[in-house]
Amino acid sequence: MVQIENVSFGYPSKPQLFEDLSVSLPMGNIYGLLGKNGAGKSSLLKLIAGLLFPKTGSLHVSGFSPRERRPEFLSEIYLVTEEFEVSAMGMKRFVELYSPFYPRFNHELLQEYLNEFSLPTDEKLTSLSYGQKKKFLLSFGLATDCQLLILDEPTNGLDIPSKSQFRKVVASAIHEERSFIVSTHQARDMENLIDPIIILDEGQIVFFEDYEQISQRLIISKVKELPTHDGVVYTESTFSGHTIVEENTSGAESNMNLETLFNAVVNNKEKVQEIFKNQTITR
Repeated sequence: MVQIENVSFGYPSKPQLFEDLSVSLPMGNIYGLLGKNGAGKSSLLKLIAGLLFPKTGSLHVSGFSPRERRPEFLSEIYLVTEEFEVSAMGMKRFVELYSPFYPRFNHELLQEYLNEFSLPTDEKLTSLSYGQKKKFLLSFGLATDCQLLILDEPTNGLDIPSKSQFRKVVASAIHEERSFIVSTHQARDMENLIDPIIILDEGQIVFFEDYEQISQRLIISKVKELPTHDGVVYTESTFSGHTIVEENTSGAESNMNLETLFNAVVNNKEKVQEIFKNQTITR
């Protein structure tokens, strides 16, 4: 479990990126972390991984304080960043060197993931394309069976078939004693994979709901003319009319477009929070 309590953090250029941030992330979920550029998604992930330290507050992952970087903690967490460097070594050598740090590392599963991504296994990492490097690091991270896998913009650099493969392998690797945090601004790439949805805006978590609650409380539809009732949360003009997000007063479950949901939340936080205030998930 990730437990963040009253954490404040900032940089010299942005002293108050987070102010009294609190959230609890139980095991067994693929959390989707969404936010505008500069909202602090990558910084939050690095705080969880122990690469940055909060100014105030407490942060624990599976009972460990990340800033201490204890071996027992490091063996249960794996971070794939958006930007990275790889050593001039072969894949097999990389696995030989780093897999022993993860007590439940599964070599058979690693090979399955590499096969799924059609990755060559006899080349140096530096000779691979950016997308191939990312797929290798993702495959390795999944094969560690660590309790917390953190993926920052994992689909950047992947082509359309690879994005489909990514969703397949990630969904197959989750279990009740493991959690993934996926940070992305490519919302469409993550649909039908991430749940619950966390939206970060202006240094605060302004939305944290699972898909079941979202589909019961909000509904997206396309209309020719805009309605005038108070239940409308957000509207977008389209070629054929308008896309609207409104309160779902019928209680029937509805399909949800993740990109439209994000736009609705960041543009009308107060209205969305009002709709969900009595329907929040435990955290």
